[in-house]
Amino acid sequence: MKQAMIRTLAALILVLPLLATAQSDGQPIDRIVALVEEDVILQSELDQAIDAISQQVRARGENLPPRSVLEEQVLERLIMQRLQVLRAEQTGIRVSDADVDNALNRVAQQNNLPLAQLRRVLESDGIDFEEFRRDIRHEIMTSRLQQRVVNSMDPISGTEIDILLASDQFSSEEYLLSQIVVSVPESASPEQVQEAQSRVEEIYRRLDEGMAFSAAAISYSQGPDALEGGDVGWRNASALPRVFAEAIQGLGPGEVTEPLRTPAGFVILKVRDVRERSEVMVEEYRARHLMISPSELISPEEAREQIQNLRRRIQQGEDFAELAREYSSEQSTANLGGLLEWFPAGGYGPDIQEAVDSLEPGELSEPFRSPRGWHLVKLLDVRQTDRTEEIRRSEAREMLSQQKSQEELDRFMRQLRNESFVEIRL
Repeated sequence: MKQAMIRTLAALILVLPLLATAQSDGQPIDRIVALVEEDVILQSELDQAIDAISQQVRARGENLPPRSVLEEQVLERLIMQRLQVLRAEQTGIRVSDADVDNALNRVAQQNNLPLAQLRRVLESDGIDFEEFRRDIRHEIMTSRLQQRVVNSMDPISGTEIDILLASDQFSSEEYLLSQIVVSVPESASPEQVQEAQSRVEEIYRRLDEGMAFSAAAISYSQGPDALEGGDVGWRNASALPRVFAEAIQGLGPGEVTEPLRTPAGFVILKVRDVRERSEVMVEEYRARHLMISPSELISPEEAREQIQNLRRRIQQGEDFAELAREYSSEQSTANLGGLLEWFPAGGYGPDIQEAVDSLEPGELSEPFRSPRGWHLVKLLDVRQTDRTEEIRRSEAREMLSQQKSQEELDRFMRQLRNESFVEIRL
């Protein structure tokens, strides 16, 4: 009780200057809607977040739930964001101004705008640029915190991959899923479990009566993707917990599972689409390569002349491999006569790939330049290779990694929420 009182007083001290300013300017007081550790969330922050989410929901052509429901959902997201930022700060995660600038430049590039124009666009929409910078900084901090959590896990072993591939869990089908989550606290009482079960059964009843799944997710789901209509994205059945994989097996687009019990609560899944993974055939190339790099002893012009001379000698019948051993600056392949053993497209970079793509087997390229020097390439052969098994192992590793990462992040989020002081005043 004493600790909670100290936190409350600290939070009030933080917000008093703001309240005093609002009163002196004759503006309405910006009330506190939640205390989060020693920090606060204000009504204005909640309103701004609700406006942003509302625009996204309308853009997807979906109906908004009642304001009170949306407030509850958005406030919980703000609380979790704030808790993650606070934990990141406590554990020494820092984000430099240069990191923020780089992120802002990427945002500007993605929108095909110069950074200065991005700022004008944001401000014309009523978004304070410094607040936008702060939000970007917090997103980077949160991302680094989550990455730290994931990195703390044990790596996926080859044995785990073999077991998955040998089991009937590794499916060739992929599902586009949405979910509705009703959480149950860790160490929940039987009453809390029963309350959650009643809630998920009521949601399931409303879905059965025709309520849109995305609208139900926005209104009722406690998952991190609730405000996106519960969109999970494409998932291979093998990457899902067994209870989920078994529940969706045989379901077609538009079908919904019954409520599923999980360690974290209850989940309803919707299958939005299904697709089959196909055989993976990859084009591979075998070639020889020779490079002359400018140096203190060879000027760029001399390197160009030397590569042209070597091309003439090869055309006149001299052996490419012998010339590569004698003259090539590419030490990793010179002793092999410049041999580039079977490699996939782009395996040796875009410059060599562009030259290879212009050749038929047996043909010699024209000299071409890259930042490293002047090059010759002779294409020896092309083949189609079945990479299905290699891709399957890679996918199995990725599936196991995603599954374990998501489970660890879910566990971390629940623990963070349960351990933290949060007082909702909505």
